[in-house]
Amino acid sequence: MSIIIFLIILLVLVLVHEFGHFFTAKKFGIRVDEFGFGFPPKLFSFKKGETEYSFNLLPVGGFVKIFGENFEEADFVEVGFLEKDLVAKQDFSRSLVSKPKYQQAMVLFAGIFANFLLAWLLFSVGFMSGLPTSVGNEPEGYSATNVHLVVVSVLANSPAEIAGLKSGDKIVYIKNNDLTASYITPETIRSFVAPGNKIEIGYLRGKDTAYNMIEITPKNDDGKFSIGISMDQIGTLKLPVLTAFWEGLKLDWFVTKSTVIGLYTLIAEGIMGKGSFASVTGPIGMIGIVGNAYQFGFIYLLSFTALISVNLAVINLIPFPALDGGRLLFLLIEKIKGSRLNPKFANIANMVGFAILIILMLLVTYHDVIKLF
Repeated sequence: MSIIIFLIILLVLVLVHEFGHFFTAKKFGIRVDEFGFGFPPKLFSFKKGETEYSFNLLPVGGFVKIFGENFEEADFVEVGFLEKDLVAKQDFSRSLVSKPKYQQAMVLFAGIFANFLLAWLLFSVGFMSGLPTSVGNEPEGYSATNVHLVVVSVLANSPAEIAGLKSGDKIVYIKNNDLTASYITPETIRSFVAPGNKIEIGYLRGKDTAYNMIEITPKNDDGKFSIGISMDQIGTLKLPVLTAFWEGLKLDWFVTKSTVIGLYTLIAEGIMGKGSFASVTGPIGMIGIVGNAYQFGFIYLLSFTALISVNLAVINLIPFPALDGGRLLFLLIEKIKGSRLNPKFANIANMVGFAILIILMLLVTYHDVIKLF
């Protein structure tokens, strides 16, 4: 089930991204030859106007074929511009490369913008329905309800992980010898763990209505006892429509900033030789996260989809060949130098960039598999 949900999420996010390119190209009068749902082999298609809409076998995204987007094709079209018979055949004025640089840039950026827009919409719908929110982060005049102490993360090989606690678990009961508590705060956990005695913890996971009990023996770390979790008090925040859209926009911006900072740190550490794939999650890891989100409820799945949408947008902004950001960089160079880049150079750069991205994806997937064992 997790794989199916992940594929649906991926399909939606990529199609939204491609629709951004498609819609903007159409608005500028650029010819769009094909809008593909999924990837070939082709199952069936139909044509509406000048665009073919194809439905393909592999449901892992989609694509848009914009006339003049390919550098070699654009080069051929410009040659045709000098020969009237080819002008009529290729319709140079309808190609992407014939448009002003700002329009080309808007077409390239539109997919990125569409992903940011989708994330904003999903966050806003989440706030309207009731989004998990940390106590203290509510907007003025509103408070989260149904507050629980939630496990945010669990350290590897810690007493908590060995006992079976997972990120997202709600701690609802704790006992240490004769002391018990049913209203749990971070301070409660610390005070019960401090003596170093074995403790009992009751927690709710996902849609559970009855809590599970586990025993944990705190670990002595330089004279301080801990069980290896970070935690926060999280409740459900439900907002009216206008406030939900405003808070959704603020959350979208916060997630974007956090993603940019995290990506910058990852790249910088990689350049300095300090990089690690430990903090990077690939497709297999995401399938596991989707499974957890599905277990915790629809709103968690909605939030996860919004987070991935922001990540997809930010990654595509990177000025690297084969990404939208790389094409935007090429446009900037062309604007500065006053002429087009050599098509062969641009195509080779894109092919090399694509190959590097595939290698990175395979490495991340390999580390995802390693984490399973």
